[in-house]
Amino acid sequence: MSSLWRLPLGNKWRQTTPQSPLADVEDSITFRVLVLALVIIGVVATDIAAETKFTLWALPLSLVGGIWSYYRRCDRNISVKFCIAIGMLVALGAFLGRLVGESNDTRLALAELLIQLQVLHCFDMPRRKDLGYSIVIGLILIGVAATLSQTLAFAPILLLFLAIALPTLVLDYRSRLGLENFKIEREHFQPRNSPIFGSSSFNFRFLIFNFLIVVGLGLAIFAVLPRFPGYQLRMFPVSSAINVKGNFTGRSIINPGYVRQGKNQNQGDGGSGTENGNGGGKPGKVDDSFYYGFNSQMNQNLRGEMKPKVVMRVRSQAEGFWRVLAFDRYTGKGWEISRNEQVKRIKRSPWSYQIFLNLLTSIGKTKEVVQTYTVVSDLPNLIPAMAYPKEIYFPTPIIAVDSEDGLRAPVGLSEGMTYTVISQVPYRDRTLLGKASTKYPQSFKDYYLQIPSEIADKVRKRTEEILANYNQQKVSQSNKSLDSTYEKVLYLAQYLKQNYQIPDNPLDLPYLAENEDLVEAFLFKHKGGYPDHFSTVLTVMLRSIGIPARLVAGFASGEFNPFTGMYVVRNTDAYAMTEVYFPKYGWFAFDPIPNHPLIPPSLEEIQTFSVLRQFWNWIAGWLPSPVTGLLNNIFGTIFTWISKVFSWFVSLFFKGWLGIFTGLILATIISFLGWLAWSQWREWFHRLSLRKLPPMENLYQQMLLWANKKGLSKHPAQTPLEYAKVSYQHHSVETAEVIDDICQAYVSWRYGGYTPDLHRLRQRWQQVNSRRDR
Repeated sequence: MSSLWRLPLGNKWRQTTPQSPLADVEDSITFRVLVLALVIIGVVATDIAAETKFTLWALPLSLVGGIWSYYRRCDRNISVKFCIAIGMLVALGAFLGRLVGESNDTRLALAELLIQLQVLHCFDMPRRKDLGYSIVIGLILIGVAATLSQTLAFAPILLLFLAIALPTLVLDYRSRLGLENFKIEREHFQPRNSPIFGSSSFNFRFLIFNFLIVVGLGLAIFAVLPRFPGYQLRMFPVSSAINVKGNFTGRSIINPGYVRQGKNQNQGDGGSGTENGNGGGKPGKVDDSFYYGFNSQMNQNLRGEMKPKVVMRVRSQAEGFWRVLAFDRYTGKGWEISRNEQVKRIKRSPWSYQIFLNLLTSIGKTKEVVQTYTVVSDLPNLIPAMAYPKEIYFPTPIIAVDSEDGLRAPVGLSEGMTYTVISQVPYRDRTLLGKASTKYPQSFKDYYLQIPSEIADKVRKRTEEILANYNQQKVSQSNKSLDSTYEKVLYLAQYLKQNYQIPDNPLDLPYLAENEDLVEAFLFKHKGGYPDHFSTVLTVMLRSIGIPARLVAGFASGEFNPFTGMYVVRNTDAYAMTEVYFPKYGWFAFDPIPNHPLIPPSLEEIQTFSVLRQFWNWIAGWLPSPVTGLLNNIFGTIFTWISKVFSWFVSLFFKGWLGIFTGLILATIISFLGWLAWSQWREWFHRLSLRKLPPMENLYQQMLLWANKKGLSKHPAQTPLEYAKVSYQHHSVETAEVIDDICQAYVSWRYGGYTPDLHRLRQRWQQVNSRRDR
């Protein structure tokens, strides 16, 4: 054993291991506090975004670890490092275990792992590079929180993180340069009242200015940056798996608003509210929280209004109508799903959340749109989705699809549930739909042309009368003939908007009598009704002239938040529209409700500059109407043109090798022209700035600009006299003497207060320019 210690390797190990000091020990308390603050803000941001409680244990442990690490920064802490390594292995094992149950969305599991690792890491941060690891972890946590955040509550946390990150990076850079005694050393290089450093280690004016510049530049880029739905990051978040007990038939609808005598009326009997749980059209009041139309029966003989509250947030690649369910049978005072027993149950595989649905059979152009829904307040077991869903990532092992293409879950959509839908949404092409056939399958005629016989003739005559008087009407949106189904639907919807009204007071509209029909009362008696009544009337009018239609209920897109990218949907956004069938193209919705767009949001609209458009809508609300209209036309034309040009340029790279080469050539030409314009602008700006300088400073800067073009640029660390000495090695003696003379005069004027002989210096500099010209 003693001979082993005599070996050179053994002696070297024995000498170096116990006595080698730790390298890069960081003694700055300020730096450590700021790094710890970044990590704490990252943890708090994750808690706010994900509604977790990591701060309850991570913050106090991080504080204890930071204090321990500072006092033990010069020790080896071998036993502590061993325990930390074991703890990190345990955290990694727990993370891998969570991946099994959260295979579709691992962001929160990753954030928890990083927080655990950081807490352990806080107990061993002696060196600067260890603090750098903590900075990176804090940055990752704030990034994870950004992807999880759905409200503006994340915004102040992000600003606070940026405000602390700027001085932290300054201290990190100083530490890398080895400037430990910064306050003492700066006095040797800068005057006492230097504007660069100020009276402390930080120039707070400089930090505040940079903070404002970063925030302003970030908001500008965020607003102007184009958003192309087809190229957005695709993620399919979904909640943890939900076990379903009992036999799920898919026939019942669980709506918390339909409660009778303390029990959920969930068997699809059309309960209408807390006072009148009926679907037969009896008078009653609407529930103040839940939309009355989300059931197998819809009683439109109800009065009242809901109290607004947020029910879900939607992240979608395109704005749309979040469809819930549709009705096919008109009852005279409402609607019902006549084939509620005919539902199709679809199971998913046990190892995946993905459920495949029936694809859209359409000869028109379609586009895949990904939507992620997060439920904020309890909803029925009806699953909102854009039209024509083809895949759904849902936490339950089974869902059902009813006869009207509505999706149903075995449980109610509870607060916090998240799911993702991929829809194959058709483009709305007015020209193609106008050419659609009028030959409908018999099954569509059986279910979507049904009207009570008592009103059929009366409604048909009124509808034909409206269409016959088309030439006498002043219709602003179209001058096309009404020889196609599409144009007839548009005109009838617009006619209802312009000629019928919604009562100002929700209780002003009287209840329907027992033998009174809703459509008949709307058209001939009340001359209006509730918003959903407009859609019912349009649907029945279309059926009366042989156009298959049905009533569809769902949520409007909601209020778009440009800072979170989410559509905030409230219970008051729920309403009903009319869906019309076009053979071979499918169902398309029309909205006859006053103050609503005639065509709901569709893929024919350009959403490239969606954030900028939302910001402009906010600004336009403060401007007079004529000014808003003029600016809308100007900016609309500009951005439409930019979007078309950019889309055309991107499409070149998908047209084979010729398109790729063409795109590369155009990109090269545009880059060269951009560089040329930038160079000319810089030169013009530099000349403009020279005019504002004192004469001596102007001449000195002109000399540096000329020398820079000749290949001898001045390094920022060089003094003017050092630069003049180097110029003798790169220029002729006559030119170098002139440069030296100008530099000497500049230093004397700048630091000595002497008045230079500008006339002589300019003459000599003109001689240099004249020799250059020859």
